Parts: sequence; structure tokens; C-alpha cells
Amino acid sequence: MIVLKIGGDIFRRGLGRSLADDIRRVREEMGEKMVIVHGGGDEVTEIAEKLGKKQIFVTSPEGIRSRYTDEETVEIYAMVMAGRINKAIVKWLISAGIPAVGLSGIDGSILVAERKRKLVIVDERGRKRIIDGGFTGKISIVKPELLMILLEENYVPVIAPIAIGIENEYLNVDSDRAAGQIAGALMAEKLIFLTDVPGIRIGEEYLKKISLREAKELLPKIGPGMNMKVIASIEAIEAGAKEAIIACGLTQDPITSALNGLNGTVITTE
Repeated sequence: MIVLKIGGDIFRRGLGRSLADDIRRVREEMGEKMVIVHGGGDEVTEIAEKLGKKQIFVTSPEGIRSRYTDEETVEIYAMVMAGRINKAIVKWLISAGIPAVGLSGIDGSILVAERKRKLVIVDERGRKRIIDGGFTGKISIVKPELLMILLEENYVPVIAPIAIGIENEYLNVDSDRAAGQIAGALMAEKLIFLTDVPGIRIGEEYLKKISLREAKELLPKIGPGMNMKVIASIEAIEAGAKEAIIACGLTQDPITSALNGLNGTVITTE
């Protein structure tokens, strides 16, 4: 079982035949079942601003940058993620002969999240402020039953990172952490993040393999964007996934090269 996270950068640069062929190879020749989770934040920003809704980003005291999601923004987020991006990925997979089904975390309550009532942010002057949490959520429950039914029937579920809240509202959840939580709930053998870089870099060096303990120790040294993938990898492994790989999705055969240790950083339990 593999949970594959396709980053927004990979989507925007074009989903090529090589990646589709690699997905088919992993499923047919290696016999692996697969769930895909996708990002697409830049696409959300672009379409929101075309609609006249300026997007606001905030930074936490830990240095994590995120979209401030008010009610209008979460509606646009749901439209773009579960509509435009999700269906484009499903169409691309089906055109390559891969049976895919597009879902969001709302479908079957796959992702249930707790709405963040308050956010602590750091303003442009470096001061901490508390603001209303808007429609951002932290995943609290993953219900994998629908995914398991689809996997049993040989489909590839493609999941948009939108969760349902306790009050049945749409909630924006981080796509990397959604992939990590789903991988943990499914006890996945591998969680693979396809990004636009070849793994975790410390200084000038890309790391080949690190343990869960080392990942936690290195986290403060890892920059924005990559830090969320490392956090998601840690959460996935602690929840039951066997290992995580952060790899480049722009190379030839990115998944099989990652599985063979030729592409990316592997995070393991030991």
C-alpha cells in the first residue's frame, strides 16, 4: 500500500506521461494499491484573486506559513481543490488507463477536523498576535472505510485536502498532513511526497536516509514548505505507516526511483 502525495508544483508544471506510466507500473508490475492526495495552493490563490478575493497568508511562531481562510476563501478553496484540480488529476489518470475516483476529505467523512478557533501569528514587525481561526482545521479523525472499499475494487482514490468540521462546515487542512494522516490510518507501507526538489537538504547536502528521531531533531533547521512534509512524515509513521520518502517528482520514473533508493530522502522508524 502506497499513499502518494502530488504537490501543487508538480500539478502546475503538467502531469506527464512518465509519471502516469510509473503509477501504472507500480500498481500492475509491483502489485501495490495506491491512494493519491494532492495539493494545489498556488492554483487556489490564482483563481481566488481572479475572482477578486485577495489571499492573505500568515506565519506561526514556529515559522509555518499558511493561508488565512475566511468563509469566502474556504468556498473558493473547496471549488478549486475538489473541482478543478481533483478532476484534472482523475481525467489524467483515466486517460492513462488507470481507474481513478475523485474524492474530497468530506466524502464519507474521510477527514474530520476540529476548527481552529484562534490562531497565534507573527506580524510583519515580529510581534505575536491572536486572530480568529477562520475556517482552518486540524485533522482529528480519519475514516478510511470508503477508501478501503475502493482499493478492494482496484480503484485509485484521489483525495482533495478538504475536511468536514464538527458543525458540518468545510475546513481547509494542510495537504501534506492530510496525506500523512491517511497513510497512518491505512497503515501504508510507504508514504511518498513528490515535490520539485530531491529531498531534505541540510546546508548543501541532500540527505538519503534519516530515522524518525533524526527527523525530529532536524525539524528546526528545515525551511518553510519542506518542514510540513517532515511533520507529516513523522505523524504518519507514529500513526502506523512504515516509512516516508520525500522525493523529486520531476525526474524520470519518480516513484520507482524513490522506492529503489535513487530519488529522495527516506524517513524510517529506526
